[in-house]
Amino acid sequence: MEGTSLIACAGCGKRNRVRPVRRGVPQCAACHRKLPWLVQADEDSFDAETQASVPVLVDFWAPWCGPCKAMAPVLERIAGSHAGRVKIVKVNTDSAPALARRFRVQGIPLIVLMRDGTEVDRLVGALPEAQMGAWLERHLRH
Repeated sequence: MEGTSLIACAGCGKRNRVRPVRRGVPQCAACHRKLPWLVQADEDSFDAETQASVPVLVDFWAPWCGPCKAMAPVLERIAGSHAGRVKIVKVNTDSAPALARRFRVQGIPLIVLMRDGTEVDRLVGALPEAQMGAWLERHLRH
């Protein structure tokens, strides 16, 4: 299905189909645990994917970028530890140059925090997990 991501439940392992939604957060169809909401987006799906009831972290990255590769497992762990509280949308800047221009991406990895489709803050470069988590927690408290 177009616009659908498959997300594995950290609790029971069931693979769940998740569509972009503006309200609510995805839960496992089998065990009802909140899912780690991490999806890929391109120029066609970006606007739908960044409209969510929780803050959205957009990861602008490229496959050739070493620091981007280092951030990938950090973002996966954040998606798991913040299930139901945050959505992570990954955008390959090589495949989505119009989005890179729209967000004035000058260095990657670039993490853009969005609420209701609007940019709230951004971080450039690979960060240690503790620093990334602290930055995110400050924003989640608001």
